[in-house]
Amino acid sequence: MARPPHAKAPNGTLDALNFFLADVRDGLGPYLAIYLLVVRGPSNGWNEATVGLVLTIAGIVGLLSQTPAGGLIDRARNKPRIVIAAAVLVTLGSLSLPVVSGFTMVTITQSIAAAAGAIFAPAISAISLGLVGPKLFAKRVGRNEAFNHAGNAVSAALAGVLAWSFGPVVVFWLMAGLTVASVIVAARLDNDDIDNAVARGLDCEPDEGCDEPSGWKTLIENRALMIFAAAAFTFHLANAAMLTSVSQLLGRTVGTDKATSLTAACIVAAQLVMVPVAIVVGRHAERWGTKPIFLVAFAFLAARGALYTLSNDPWWLVGVQALDGIGAGIFGALFPVIVADLTRGTGRFNVSQGVVSSVFGLGAALSATLAGSIIVWAGYSASFLTLAGIAAAGFVLYLFAMPETHR
Repeated sequence: MARPPHAKAPNGTLDALNFFLADVRDGLGPYLAIYLLVVRGPSNGWNEATVGLVLTIAGIVGLLSQTPAGGLIDRARNKPRIVIAAAVLVTLGSLSLPVVSGFTMVTITQSIAAAAGAIFAPAISAISLGLVGPKLFAKRVGRNEAFNHAGNAVSAALAGVLAWSFGPVVVFWLMAGLTVASVIVAARLDNDDIDNAVARGLDCEPDEGCDEPSGWKTLIENRALMIFAAAAFTFHLANAAMLTSVSQLLGRTVGTDKATSLTAACIVAAQLVMVPVAIVVGRHAERWGTKPIFLVAFAFLAARGALYTLSNDPWWLVGVQALDGIGAGIFGALFPVIVADLTRGTGRFNVSQGVVSSVFGLGAALSATLAGSIIVWAGYSASFLTLAGIAAAGFVLYLFAMPETHR
């Protein structure tokens, strides 16, 4: 039989890993567009169209990498080393930008970074599950998310302050520093403490005489998992375009310079709200159950879409955007917990995370196109109300079709 997870997991090390990886796992993110447009500029062939195409291609590569990444983590015997390798690849892809030139090379480097970035979510979840076991997993995921959001808020604030004095290139050095810290912390995790059978949702290792991991057919026949994937798709279809739409609305009402600062305020405010939300969800999911908490996430998402339409005042919009910290905070804290509940005993936990992540990633990708089309056709209020209606539909789907997952 598999060795039970250690009673005393290295919580401080996992906290630090989530904090430092927060900015590394997404690569340059929005700073990529700023660098290519401002530093490289039209004289080097970069404009909004070419930058958008690079982001789209890298996004598709990242989306297609989710399921293989989960399968890799399921099979891996040394997950901390994979985290270290992925962090180095993502950072090298970003640090190469001042050196490489041309659309093709930039697209290749950012696609490699996007593929490597798909490793982090299943790897952190698997390491956490393998260290603490199913009973304490919800609480551990809550802490993961809290430190992840805290890391995002701190790195965003540092990037904003340092870029003001040293220009956009400072983001590269900040990311390099965070990567070094992430590698040092990941190296402190003792791989022998991680039960690889538990980490993939099995009760023992296949070579010790227990059942083999279930086949792909088991996932397709898992009705609750498919319903959850549909609900996650709906959540991100409604949520992903809201911040983008708010940023565009701010640009029209207060001008580009102020809109950039207010958008940064929106991001930091939401991240700060996510920290206590993730902690509360992690501590109480065992007692409250996952279903009522997830319904709260859908309810706040729908309310947020409707509240945007009440005023164009910049600080009202920033305040409403802070509610994203509740909806997205709940989603982040419960997503791996629900997948672990639904796949327990199958040995397909991490690959299932990859499958569901691909589904809701598609919803996020479609969200911007949907919202943008409605804005052009009928205005911002119609777009926000449509997104709110999608969230309400997701609430109904989850309420009537999704079972409680926590035992």
